[in-house]
Amino acid sequence: MTENNYLTVTALTKYLKRKFTADPYLKKVWLVGEISNFRLRRGHQYFSLKDEKAVINAVMFASNFNKIKFTPESGMKVIVSGRIDIYEASGNYQFYIETMEPEGVGALYQALEELKAKLAKEGLFSGPKRKITPFPRRIAVITSRSGAVIRDIITTVTRRYPIAQLVLFPAEVQGERAADALVGRLKEVNERGDFDTIIIGRGGGSIEDLWPFNEEKVVRAIYASQIPIISSVGHETDTTLADLAADVRAATPTAAAELATSVLSEDLVKIDQLKNRLLQAMQARLAYLKQRLQKNRNSYIFATPERLYDSYVQKLDQLNYQLQVNFNRRLKDRQNRLQLLQQHLYSRTLSDRLKLLESDVKQQDYRLEKAGRYLLEQKKEQLAKAANALDMLSPLKVMGRGFSYVTKEEQVVKQVSQLEVGTAVDLHLRDGQAKATITQIIEEEK
Repeated sequence: MTENNYLTVTALTKYLKRKFTADPYLKKVWLVGEISNFRLRRGHQYFSLKDEKAVINAVMFASNFNKIKFTPESGMKVIVSGRIDIYEASGNYQFYIETMEPEGVGALYQALEELKAKLAKEGLFSGPKRKITPFPRRIAVITSRSGAVIRDIITTVTRRYPIAQLVLFPAEVQGERAADALVGRLKEVNERGDFDTIIIGRGGGSIEDLWPFNEEKVVRAIYASQIPIISSVGHETDTTLADLAADVRAATPTAAAELATSVLSEDLVKIDQLKNRLLQAMQARLAYLKQRLQKNRNSYIFATPERLYDSYVQKLDQLNYQLQVNFNRRLKDRQNRLQLLQQHLYSRTLSDRLKLLESDVKQQDYRLEKAGRYLLEQKKEQLAKAANALDMLSPLKVMGRGFSYVTKEEQVVKQVSQLEVGTAVDLHLRDGQAKATITQIIEEEK
């Protein structure tokens, strides 16, 4: 065979890719398998599908992956649909997934359970619930403009509590725009702030029909409401996330209206009963107070009021008497003490006092003489120190160490510039003077 008879790898791969593309059975394939090697990426998703005996590479582009309502995980068994094709760069065949659902549980149910777990972890379902006002003045109803929900609510409220004002805030309750419509109406009612209660709901339907009430944005708007909310979505067996986040869940629209209002006729009967009980209680109280007043009027205190002060007057007399006794006793004690002191003073004679004074004078003389001697010694010591210091400064003291000074015409010579050769000078020594004549002058170099 010649070289021209051999295929290139590219040509073979393109041939096989053409076979996969043209095969009508591979254009739309439904598979069931277990997800393997899944790692959530920002864009396209690449993983594997396997069963007990085989494995196939799978690709799901972002445009398709963003449509599924749950998060795939490794080990999850899923039902997928798509096509088979070859990736030319590696020569591998792989499955391109277009749709994906968990096996046995629908995608919506899977998404519902995941969102429910997430919001429950944040506390949106277990937070404190607001109390529904039993006597509302205005009730906001968020539901569709037409349908049995608003009619049932109007009928029930008119029958039970006709003085309440119902205000309908129409909103889409099904379809892609329903969630945004419900959130917008909830914000509008809260911004107005003049409503006592909000009823939000719709009639029954499939999980797809009720799905707007499971949207995260709707649940968060219900939780954030400042006005108490009664949720009535679907039938009694249906429970949405909106029901869990609301303050009260009602099984039906009629039950929601009953929870939002009391029965006016029963309230009026209760008011009459309370009025009668209050009147009876006040009458009994007045009768009791009148009885006490009459009893007080007939008491001996009001008959003879001066008897109120008898005990106080007697006690005052006792206190005055006790005060007088204590004063006399203390005065007598002071007089006795004064008398004793006077006797002690007079018992000491004048001679004794003179002896004491003489002894005191002698002690003072001794102290004065001692102080004078001490001062004289201090002065002598100071004089000796001063004489010694003065002697140290005496010129004679300096001359005794061999120094002398020169005078010319009784003027002290301080510089050689005052002398000339042949000048007669006097030398002053410690023990006398000597005459001298200058024979030479030597000046120090500057």
